[in-house]
Amino acid sequence: MVATKMAPPVAKRRMRLPGLRFTCLLMTLFTSTLIAQPATAPKTVLLWPNGAPGALGTAPEDQPRLTLYPATVVPGRETHTAVLVIPGGAYAMLATDHEGVQIARWLNNLGVSAFMLEYRLGPRYHHPIELGDASRALRWVRSHAGEFNFDPNRVGVWGFSAGGHLASTLGTHFKAGDPSSTDPIERVSNRPDFMILTYPVIGPVGPASERSFDNLLGEHPDPALVEELSNDKHVTADTPPAFLVHTDADKGVFPENSVTFYLALRRAGVPAELHVFQNGDHGFGLAQYDPVLSAWPSLLANWLRVRGLLHTN
Repeated sequence: MVATKMAPPVAKRRMRLPGLRFTCLLMTLFTSTLIAQPATAPKTVLLWPNGAPGALGTAPEDQPRLTLYPATVVPGRETHTAVLVIPGGAYAMLATDHEGVQIARWLNNLGVSAFMLEYRLGPRYHHPIELGDASRALRWVRSHAGEFNFDPNRVGVWGFSAGGHLASTLGTHFKAGDPSSTDPIERVSNRPDFMILTYPVIGPVGPASERSFDNLLGEHPDPALVEELSNDKHVTADTPPAFLVHTDADKGVFPENSVTFYLALRRAGVPAELHVFQNGDHGFGLAQYDPVLSAWPSLLANWLRVRGLLHTN
C-alpha cells in the first residue's frame, strides 16, 4: 500500500484555484466535514471470543476483530443497509485510517451502518485464514442485523487494494450457512449483497498485486491456487452487483484488475459500474484533497441510491 501524499493546507491553496477548481475544492471541504465528526470510541468485538481457528498465539494480531460503527437511526430516513469495510495493505498491514475509519464515518453520514474488519495477515498467516476471517465477519454482521436495525439482505462489502481482493473473494467464493451449526453466526450465508471495490487487487497484475499474492499464499505458491484466487476467473451469475473505481495512473495495482473484473461481471449479466480516473496515486481512499478524484464518492452514493440502498429524500 502506498500512502496518498497530503496536499498543502486548503487555506493556502484557495486563492490559486479559480472557477471549476474552486467549486471542486468546496465539494472536497464538504466531504472532509462528513468524515471528521468527533465521536466516542467505537466498540470492538472479537470474531471468535474464545480464540480464532488456526490462531498461532493470543496477541492482538492473532485475534481478528470488528470495530462497530452503527448508523444513527433518523425516522423516515432509515436505509436498513450495512457494509463490512475491509482495509488494504498488501496482506501485510492494515490501512485502518483512510481505508477504514474514514470510510465508516462516511457511510454513517449516509445512514449506513459500518463494520471495520481487522483480519490476520501474512507472512504469519496465509490463505485460507484471511478468507475465513472475512467470511466470519460477514456472517457476524448479517446475524446481528436485528440488533443494529438493518436488513440482513442489504449487507455489502467494501474493500480497498488487498482488502478489495478479500472482498471480491467473498463475492466469488461464498457459501451458504450451515443450518445444523450450534453457532448461530455460522448458520447464515457469507455472500455479500453488493460489493464496492476501490483500486482492488483481483489477480497478480501489478507489483503491489504480486506482493499481495506473495503475502497471502507464501513464496512459490501452487499455480492452481493462484488461478483459484484470481477472482475475475470465478464470476458467475450469482456474483453480487459491484461498483469499481480505479485510476489509470495506478502503478502498484494496475487498473486491469478492475477492468477484467468488470468485464467478467458484464459477461455474467451481473449489474456493475466502473470508473477509471486518469490521474491519482494508489491508496487514495476518499481522495478528499484531489479536486477531480474527490468526485468519486458522490458517484458511489448515486449508485447506492439507484440500487435502492439509500434513502432518496
